[in-house]
Amino acid sequence: MSEVVIPLAHGTDGDGEELGWQERALCAQTDPEAFFPEKGGSTREAKKVCRACEVRTECLEYALQHDERFGIWGGLSERERRKLKRQAV
Repeated sequence: MSEVVIPLAHGTDGDGEELGWQERALCAQTDPEAFFPEKGGSTREAKKVCRACEVRTECLEYALQHDERFGIWGGLSERERRKLKRQAV
């Protein structure tokens, strides 16, 4: 199993974007493996956490802007984010 790293930092990312929202994210207090399930694994628990999270919108925006290809971000899987991007075009 590969190690999962979720960027939880003060300050900004490499593009100068504020990352303070990540400190308030409920996933910061949850097992990260729930957000990066093995292929075919359930995303139910991660999405449940996201639904209750106050920074869900910021998280999803971050994932879309940075083309996050793995894991649950803002309550959506990679496939759901791709579909959302296609619909926006």
